[in-house]
Amino acid sequence: MDLPSLAVVLRAALSHVPEERKAAEESLNQFQYTPQHLVMLLQIIVDGNCDMAVRQVASIHFKNFIAKNWSPNDPDESPKVLESDKAMVRENILGFIVQVPPLLRAQLGESIKTIIHSDYPEQWPSLLHWVIHNLELQNQIFGALYVLRVLARKYEFKSEEERIPLYHIVEETFPRLLSIFSKLVQIVNPPIEVADLIKLICKIFWSSIYLEIPKQLFDPNVFNAWMVLFINLLERPVPVEGQPIDPEIRKSWGWWKVKKWTIHILNRLYTRFGDLKLQKPESKAFAQMFQKTYAGKILACHMQLLNAIRTGEYLPDRVINLVLQYLTNSVTKNSMYQMMQPQIDILLFEIIFPLMCFNDNDQKLWDEDPHEYVRKGYDIIEDLYSPRTAAMDFVSELVRKRGKNNLQKFIHFIVDIFRRYDEAPADLKPYRQKDGALLAIGTLCDKLKQTDPYKSELERMLVQHVFPEFSCRVGHLRAKAAWVAGQYAHINFSDPNNFRQAMHCIVSGMRDPDLPVRVDSVFALRSFVEACKDLDEIRPILPQLLDEFFKLMNEVENEDLVFTLETIVDKFGEEMAPYALGLCQNLAAAFWRCMASSEADDEADDSGALAAVGCLRAISTILESISSLPHLFIQIEPTLLPIMRRMLTSDGQDVYEEVLEIVSYMTFFSPTISLDMWSLWPLMMEALNDWAIDFFENILVPLDNYISRGTDHFLACKDPDYQQSLWNALQSIMMDENMEDSDIEPAPKLIEVLFQNCKGNVDPWVEHYLRITIERLRRTQKPYLKCLLVQVIANALYYNPLLTLETLNKLGVAVDIFNHWFAMLQQVKKSGARVNFKREHDKKVCCLGLTSLIGLPADKIPAEALDRIFKATLELLVAYKDQVAENKKQNEEDADDMDGFDADEEDDEEVDSDKEMGLDDEDGDEVSSLQLQKLAAEARGFQPADEDDDSDDGFSDDEELQSPIDEVDPFIFFVETVQGLQTSDPARFQNLMQTLDFRYQALASGIAQHAEERKVEIEKEKLEKSNAQ
Repeated sequence: MDLPSLAVVLRAALSHVPEERKAAEESLNQFQYTPQHLVMLLQIIVDGNCDMAVRQVASIHFKNFIAKNWSPNDPDESPKVLESDKAMVRENILGFIVQVPPLLRAQLGESIKTIIHSDYPEQWPSLLHWVIHNLELQNQIFGALYVLRVLARKYEFKSEEERIPLYHIVEETFPRLLSIFSKLVQIVNPPIEVADLIKLICKIFWSSIYLEIPKQLFDPNVFNAWMVLFINLLERPVPVEGQPIDPEIRKSWGWWKVKKWTIHILNRLYTRFGDLKLQKPESKAFAQMFQKTYAGKILACHMQLLNAIRTGEYLPDRVINLVLQYLTNSVTKNSMYQMMQPQIDILLFEIIFPLMCFNDNDQKLWDEDPHEYVRKGYDIIEDLYSPRTAAMDFVSELVRKRGKNNLQKFIHFIVDIFRRYDEAPADLKPYRQKDGALLAIGTLCDKLKQTDPYKSELERMLVQHVFPEFSCRVGHLRAKAAWVAGQYAHINFSDPNNFRQAMHCIVSGMRDPDLPVRVDSVFALRSFVEACKDLDEIRPILPQLLDEFFKLMNEVENEDLVFTLETIVDKFGEEMAPYALGLCQNLAAAFWRCMASSEADDEADDSGALAAVGCLRAISTILESISSLPHLFIQIEPTLLPIMRRMLTSDGQDVYEEVLEIVSYMTFFSPTISLDMWSLWPLMMEALNDWAIDFFENILVPLDNYISRGTDHFLACKDPDYQQSLWNALQSIMMDENMEDSDIEPAPKLIEVLFQNCKGNVDPWVEHYLRITIERLRRTQKPYLKCLLVQVIANALYYNPLLTLETLNKLGVAVDIFNHWFAMLQQVKKSGARVNFKREHDKKVCCLGLTSLIGLPADKIPAEALDRIFKATLELLVAYKDQVAENKKQNEEDADDMDGFDADEEDDEEVDSDKEMGLDDEDGDEVSSLQLQKLAAEARGFQPADEDDDSDDGFSDDEELQSPIDEVDPFIFFVETVQGLQTSDPARFQNLMQTLDFRYQALASGIAQHAEERKVEIEKEKLEKSNAQ
């Protein structure tokens, strides 16, 4: 296709006629891989005589093609772009950056970024020379800076070794960059184009120092030259002339962007490199120099900048946010705090507090777009840019670290606002200030709950100043009252009526005419449900509450709503049974809505996707709460099947864990596994073979349920053939040499499930599975996987010892395998603890496998081998017995510890919180998943062990876990097997006993005695169980 023809096709791609547009797109797809295609697209993009719409289509097609095809993801894939075309694009694209208008520059910039990430420095060594050369040319500086920004950004997050090319770039370009920067800063009355150039220089500097400061900047003179320019930009006022009127455009105006990037850089230098506590020893000198020379100057500039808030001048939100971050980081540093102290009252009461108050923008959003108001209020990303959040953080840090001087006067200030509000007539009440005061009280909740004299006054404060606002005529105060009440729901109310009244007001708030009040009420309800000691307070209103809840879910996609529902379900457990079907139907409908909105707007924030995940998690919580009512699962299944069917394909990658959890519950708790549920097996297998290997551990749980709870169908069905399907997947995974040991751990666990559940029914598969197990064992490095693979052999022996032994002999590996196994059993640490087979489950499986060999006839197991097996099994049984006793004792102690656990203990104010120490409570959401693992999987050794961990506890086995070998007592099994040998071959038995020394005879006697004790215990347990029923 020649150039004019390509231009015609691109124009047709803009056609309003669908047929013409489709034909053009097909033509572009057909010719996109032909030689010179990329070069011709580039020619059209830069052709000023060509129609702008056509150039734009060309630029988008160019960008998308390069993103997809410039460097194939798979190294074995043949290149889609000719090297000659690549070379021509690289030679020409850089110069065009300056020539094209901004609309097209964005697309070309993305393309340059892709090419640089792929080709620099190896395939594009001339790039840096081009940048250096063009930085010297007056009319090419913008293009050179633009490309240098892309180049520096490639290395922004790279580790030290990968940053080496960046240090070369800095060495070659920064001297010239500093010279350009200096000249630009000195221009009097600079035009807006200068701001664009300075902004690019700031971004280049930011990317270059983000993780490490290049050594060239450690030269004090060089670093000072840069800092002088940054502080100059920080101090000088933003030009008044030319500022846009529209606040949305104004905050993105060039000079405000320069101000933002300047503050951003100075904050980064201060928090990452200027903090003495954070530095490596070699960087201490730099940190000291920064603190001494620059930190105070920057603080003074920031305080001056914040004065604009007092005088009503304009400051963009992001600038305020960044400045307050700097101040918050300065609170803990004595020299910086001393600088702040003379102005701390002005700062607190005339700058920080006004930022915490409800404002005109809030009111506009509340009135015009309440959904957006709610979204912004609950969006973590918004918090990163919000002046209000930064103000709250500053107050929190100030009273936490400098509370002695500041908490009392701040509380007095808040109380004075409460007083003035109460005294003023309705039309003159300071509603917005009251809103800010309530926000402050909520923000300081943790501090006030543990500080005298305030902690004893909290209930009175709530009753006097918070609860009355539930009926306020101003909507935002009703919302704030709900939020504050939620913050304090866990305090000990001396009058239970106060708690009750507040909770009923929160429930009423769910029917408020204003959407934000309804959402804040649901969020607060979660805290009240958690804190509620008498569920009879909620029980009578539960149906109405759930009804209001789902009305709100129909209106808003919000993850926090779902958290509240999960809390209610957790609290009421089985009592949710009457509502379970309705809840699941509502949550399923909400899930589909969230998915639809998420798919419809890929570019939007992912609140829809988060809420979709929340819906699935809530469904899991409901299924767990009704786990003892299997009949309900039959009713719920049709509602959840469409979700499972769709989301077990690649469409569900973002929610795959959550969907698998639902499948696990449905296959575990239903009375039987329906044919509809069986139809999901092929979907999981297809995903596992294609893209879902990272979810293998999660997929394992439902697959185990299918095999263990639907054994007959698994064995009998041939269309689809589940046994063949399982083999195909496991063989492919275990034989894949590129697969890491840790990735394939679920495979031997699944083979165990097969052998344990299908005893006597899968003989033809024994050889197949032993072959791949032994093959993998030969090249396995990780001890934990070695143990799992040996346990496959142990399980096979327990399944059918004769068949397994004959197979091992046929494969010519029997002697090697047993030598390897016994060597692993004998490996101990210095402490005497075993290196391998750490858990109860591992030892039990090995005991059952080895014991099974003892009963084989003499022609299969020679006397020497029998002696070795017998002794190894005795030692293992003793170790197993000791571990069971130790774990039982530990569990009893843990139970005692939990009885004395006081959940209300608070840390002292000066002690760094867990979050600051890097410990977060992110595991909280994993509870249901962990419980599911307990229910369905881990008893068969489904927890990974950390091979590098020197502690010997490995992972404890939970008594609740279910496995076919649960009913088999290894001691009784051992004794009965030995008794069988004694009966069938007395001479062989006698010979074996005579070879045992005193120690082994004592062990054997002890095990025999313990087996008798276990028989009595088991009978007692059975009797207790039958009496309980």
